[in-house]
Amino acid sequence: CWLGLVFASRGYAAAAQARSVLENELAAIRAAGTWKGERVIKSKQGAHIHVDGSRGDILNFCANNYLGLSSHPEVVQAGVDALKMYGAGLSSVRFICGTQDIHKDLEQKLAKFHEREDCILYASCFDANAGLFEVLLGPDDAVLSDELNHASIIDGIRLCRAKRFRYKHMDLNDLEDKLKEAESSRLRLVVTDGVFSMDGDIAPLQGICDLAEKYGAMVFIDECHATGFLGARGRGTDELLGVMDRVQIVNSTLGKALGGAAGGYTVGPKPLIELLRQRSRPYLFSNSLPPPVVGSATRAVELLLASNEIAQSMAAKTMRFRNAMTQAGFTISGAAHPICPVMLGDAQLASLMADDMLNFGVYVIGFSYPVVPKGKARIRVQISAAHTDQDIDHCVDAFIQTGRKHGVIS
Repeated sequence: CWLGLVFASRGYAAAAQARSVLENELAAIRAAGTWKGERVIKSKQGAHIHVDGSRGDILNFCANNYLGLSSHPEVVQAGVDALKMYGAGLSSVRFICGTQDIHKDLEQKLAKFHEREDCILYASCFDANAGLFEVLLGPDDAVLSDELNHASIIDGIRLCRAKRFRYKHMDLNDLEDKLKEAESSRLRLVVTDGVFSMDGDIAPLQGICDLAEKYGAMVFIDECHATGFLGARGRGTDELLGVMDRVQIVNSTLGKALGGAAGGYTVGPKPLIELLRQRSRPYLFSNSLPPPVVGSATRAVELLLASNEIAQSMAAKTMRFRNAMTQAGFTISGAAHPICPVMLGDAQLASLMADDMLNFGVYVIGFSYPVVPKGKARIRVQISAAHTDQDIDHCVDAFIQTGRKHGVIS
């Protein structure tokens, strides 16, 4: 009995020590002004939302709902129909008893959309990135990654045993140097975000493909912030830059422009997709995508396959915001992308301005370390096809008033 009390006492002491360590970490985050609170939305996602603690209609300028499809009536109805017909979920992984005909149908449509041979679905694009590199690349191979690639790409590369080379952000000269270093490797894979989500800048895919072909490498792009609205038909950065036939592997998400719920995928050569079904751990050990998510995403893809009208509406709205903000004196990072980072530098300033913007009826969020580098805090504004010109003008006016209050502009 006394021995049990001793072990229990030690357990309590360890838990108390851990609690103290965690509370100190949290206090440091608050003191640095980088605390990330969560506002509670009391309505469906859209350009106009209701936020707990705020009165009336709030304009939402920080969702990845690029095409406004998160609450599109046809997309919502498709999810309801799938729920009724196929149930809430599969209670299983794909290879046991978790594959339905709607999963295969969505994979076929996504492969068609991206003009690739085959497609495999994941629970998220984070999982798609976590599941690819370990399967494709071994110790005799090399992976060359942009230094500002998304965290999920970085984590996925950590899981593989390939030689790792990190090249300077969008620096083709440095990439070529790294490709020369990797020439003795069996396979070489250049890895980049198509669009870098924190700055809204677009990877120089033409130059990357030129170098990849020169040194016998393949090209991978993560298209989470491009699929559905970049390019003449919304196919992404590879279509925008004319290299669809030169990029071998594309990962993307269903959780942004394509319905906004959840899910990710890989499209590429059929042998790669078949091997991923056999060995990709996030695919083999995660439950299948729920039928309502599959139904909604399928309808979103069908809408985009049928027409590029929604995608084409983005360009004018994006430039309306960017031009007005620049004329007002703000610094906007990136170019011609609906991700419009309003650069502020100071983390506490970004947080305070975001809070003040809510008082003007505009929902935006300050981004600070570790989401972005120290000294690069910003408010990331995201334009949606669902925004009207009046919505955009209201947002700009709120920024001007808030910016003057905090001395960001005169």
